[in-house]
Amino acid sequence: MLRIYLFDKTEALGRAAAALAARTLRETVRRKGKAVFVAATGASQFAFLEALVREEVPWERTVMFHLDEYIGLPADHPASFRRYLRERLVDRVRPGTVHFIEGDAPDPAAEVQRLNGLIQCEEVDIAFVGIGENGHIAFNDPPADFETDAPYIIVELAESCRRQQVSEGWFPSLHEVPQRAITMSVRQILRSKRILSVVPEARKAAAVRCALEGEISPACPASILRTHPDVHLFLDRGSAGLLSPDTLERYRA
Repeated sequence: MLRIYLFDKTEALGRAAAALAARTLRETVRRKGKAVFVAATGASQFAFLEALVREEVPWERTVMFHLDEYIGLPADHPASFRRYLRERLVDRVRPGTVHFIEGDAPDPAAEVQRLNGLIQCEEVDIAFVGIGENGHIAFNDPPADFETDAPYIIVELAESCRRQQVSEGWFPSLHEVPQRAITMSVRQILRSKRILSVVPEARKAAAVRCALEGEISPACPASILRTHPDVHLFLDRGSAGLLSPDTLERYRA
C-alpha cells in the first residue's frame, strides 16, 4: 500500500519523513537487535537527512547500504555519493556497519559481485529513495530493468538523468558527468520491507504524476512503487502540483 504525506514546506516534509524513518529503525532494533537500511542521495534528500541525524536512533546497531554511485568517480569528488553520505550522515551518526559502493574500483563487475554477496546475507528493513525528474529510482533510468534479480547492477545513465546532475550543481557541464553507474536494482529496492520516498520541489511534479497516475511500466520506473505493500511518499505542494484530487484522496495517509 502506498501512502502520501503532503506538506507546505520542504523542512516540515523532511522532519516528518525523518521521524518515521527513525521510528522504524528504533522499532526494528528493539525487535531484531539490528536494523538494515539503504541510504539515498541528491538535493532532494537534504532536509530529510539533516532532520534524521537529529533523531534518537541506536545507530551503532544499524547496517547501511549505499543506493548508487558513479563508476570512475573518486570518493573525494564533490559529486561522489560516498562523500555526500559521509558528510551528511555517516560521519555524524556513525552507523555500526557501512557498505559503500566503491565506484572507482578497478573492476566494476567485481565490485558488483562483492556488493551482491554482502546484501544477499541481509534483510533490508527500510530503504530511503527519491524519484528523479525522469521518473528513475536509484539510477534505474527509463526504460528500467524490472526483471533482473541481481541486487546491484551496472547501468548506462540516460542523458536526462545526467542533465539533472548538472542542473542541481553537482557537475559544471554534461561531459563531466559519468556515463555509467552501479545501482541497486529495482527488484532489490522492492525487497525492502518498507520504502520511504522523499520527493520535494515542483521540478519533480511530472515524475510524481507519472509514478502515481500512469501505467506501471519501465518507462516510468517509480511507478513500480505502487506494487509494494509499504511505501511512504513524502511530497510538498510543488511535487504534488500535477496530481488529481482523486489521486491525492486515494493515497493520502
